[in-house]
Amino acid sequence: MATAAAGRVARDGTEICRLGVEDPVTGTSRAARRYARAVFELAEQERNVDEWARRLAAVRQLMSDPDVASVLTNPTIPTEQRMALVSGAPHIFDPEATNLAKLLIDSNRVREVGGIEEEFQRLADDAAGRVRATVTTAVELTPRDRDRVEEELSKRLGKEIRMHAVVDPRILGGLKLQYGDRLVDASVSTRLQQLRRRLAAS
Repeated sequence: MATAAAGRVARDGTEICRLGVEDPVTGTSRAARRYARAVFELAEQERNVDEWARRLAAVRQLMSDPDVASVLTNPTIPTEQRMALVSGAPHIFDPEATNLAKLLIDSNRVREVGGIEEEFQRLADDAAGRVRATVTTAVELTPRDRDRVEEELSKRLGKEIRMHAVVDPRILGGLKLQYGDRLVDASVSTRLQQLRRRLAAS
């Protein structure tokens, strides 16, 4: 997995970095970003971003099923047969979603569908002046604290924030904040790692 392309450490030990080829938080690959942008540009041309978002969500839901994914990615099954499986399910997909699913099967990108949908949503949010952010803490944030983080980030970026909160006891304390291609790491675990590195180098 690729590491951050660039980063710095603030005086208080907070690590601030710009995400690289692969997002270390979501795992979104360069290929997923490329496919997502192609779909988004088509959606914009058709002025139908919301409908394409629903199509991508439906394709992701099907292809994220482990049993379905194992069949759709099985190289011993001819590609035409695998594509026929989604073509024969008009009750699940409309023609446009069917064509997208077939493209992912034909190009061996079935397992990229999660990253494609997430990147599509990021592009849609950016076009609408919104930013999706993920805040990770060791314990669950109170509604007041969550609102405060969301408000401060909104003021800083000048955009509407859609906040997603995650609890991860491994960070010990503090928080991690990921938005767009930036990761702000103010966790206790990261500061301890920095201290260990300094001690080892002294």
